[in-house]
Order: sequence, then structure tokens, then C-alpha cells
Amino acid sequence: MENIGQTDKRTRSEGGERLHPDTQLGIVHLTVVDMERSLAFYEGVSGFQVQKQLGNTTSLSTGKRDLLKITEVPGAVHVPRRTGLYHFAILLPSRLDLALCLRSLVEIQVPLQGAADHLVSEALYLADPDGNGIEIYRDRPRDKWEYENGTLKMGTDPVDVQGLLAELENSTDNWQGLPKNTRLGHMHLHVARLPEAVEFYEKVLGFDLLLNYGDSAAFLSAGGYHHHIGINTWNGVGAAPPPIDSVGLRYFTILVPEQREMNELIKRLERAQVHYEERKDGIFMRDPSKNGIFVQV
Repeated sequence: MENIGQTDKRTRSEGGERLHPDTQLGIVHLTVVDMERSLAFYEGVSGFQVQKQLGNTTSLSTGKRDLLKITEVPGAVHVPRRTGLYHFAILLPSRLDLALCLRSLVEIQVPLQGAADHLVSEALYLADPDGNGIEIYRDRPRDKWEYENGTLKMGTDPVDVQGLLAELENSTDNWQGLPKNTRLGHMHLHVARLPEAVEFYEKVLGFDLLLNYGDSAAFLSAGGYHHHIGINTWNGVGAAPPPIDSVGLRYFTILVPEQREMNELIKRLERAQVHYEERKDGIFMRDPSKNGIFVQV
């Protein structure tokens, strides 16, 4: 059992207010090459439902909330070793849901890139037809999370696949697509430089730095969650942002629970001289590695 990080116990500098503990993530928006191919994957494999289509963009949901937008850009290319998406993480409501999902993926012969028991969660990893990384996971109850000297213990242990599939023994359910209470649990991003990315997500946006993974990755959250944001330099320190015509991340969405939180965030952005655009339903900005972020109430 490996403890992959250390809790950052520093107090925040003046002006580094925390985000509200009820902060969550909303929609993630991706560029894809072929809409038909992507919809076959996201509907048939991942279990999303098409919500609406407008021009070359399709919104997909769980039937209750929109989680994903995909925009078709024919001829878009995958450029390796750049900043951008590592994976977006779909949080299922229960372990049974994860077991149903795993059985479905096996039955339709979807190749998995991996699986891991992170102690706080169990996760499956795969990619869409354009190579956009996806994690599908379930959380263990928070009262089962373990701490050591105030540090949350996370790991990369093998998943107990037999134990996971044993959840199906007393169930007559079949995989019917993503459950309605599914949501975007976290985003994991490639960044150019870890210190400046941590500074931005912690001191400007207001997430808490929860864990460091050596000097190459960090995990941040609001409200004590294991992480809403993962950042790493595994594509190389100083990696450049991808070209505009690349497949991958266009932006992800942070949902704050009230307008006061948005107002405080705008103050922090202005103090830090971070450029942002006001839009009718939120604000848009980019992190220091040019990853797009949309914030809504």
C-alpha cells in the first residue's frame, strides 16, 4: 500500500481564500475528429445520452445533468507531449454501478488502459477513439478514508476485480448506461510547470492543495475531497500547449454554489492580474498552461 503524497500544511497567504466546500465540476468540452464515431463510443460504450445537437457540437448527459460536450473538427490532430487533458473522471454513485460498467466493457470487448485501487476510490481507465483519456470510478465512503499524521492516504494498488464483480452476484441489474446521479468527479491535466500551476489553482482559484506526488504531480480539492483537480508534468516540464486544431480539451467547468463565491473569485483573478472573459452564464479563463476553464454559479 503506497502513500502517494504529502498534505500541504502551509497556511494560505493573505488574499488566498478557499473555494466554497460545495464547489463541484460541471461540463467538460472536447474536440473530436468524427462526430458519428465519437457518438457511437460515448452512447454505445460509455453510456451517455445525447441531450442536444447544435451545429458541429453535441451535448451528452446522464438523463439528469449534462456532463460532456463534443465538437467535431474534421482533420483535427493529436499532438503528443503537450499540455491539456490527461483524463476526465466520471464518478459513479456506487460500487455496484462500477461492477456493472466493468462487465459491460468486458462483454463488448472495450480495451482498458488500466485499473487501480486508490484507497479512496476504485477506478477503470480507457480512452475514446481520439485518445482522450477517461477514468470511470467510484468513491469509498469518506469515513473509510485513511489518514496518517494528517495526510490522506492514496495509492495505486491493483483493483480487486473478483471482489468488484462479486457485487453482481445478488443483483439482477444490467448496465443501462450512466446512472442519473453520475457526475464529473475530477479533472486531471498535463501542465507545463508544476509550481506555477499549483500557485494558480491554490492561491488564485482557491482550491486546497491536498497532496503532492513527488515533484511531478499534485492534487487539489474543495471541501476535503480527495481531488477535484489533478495536475502533472508527465508530458515534460515546459511542455507547450497543443495547437488550436488539436483533438482534446477545450475547457472544463467549475460550479460554485453562489454568486458571492463568483465575486470573490473575480477579485482574486484581478489581484493576480489573470485575464478572464465575462460571458452571459459565467467567466472563462486559462490556467498558466493554457488549459481552458469555465466557471459558473
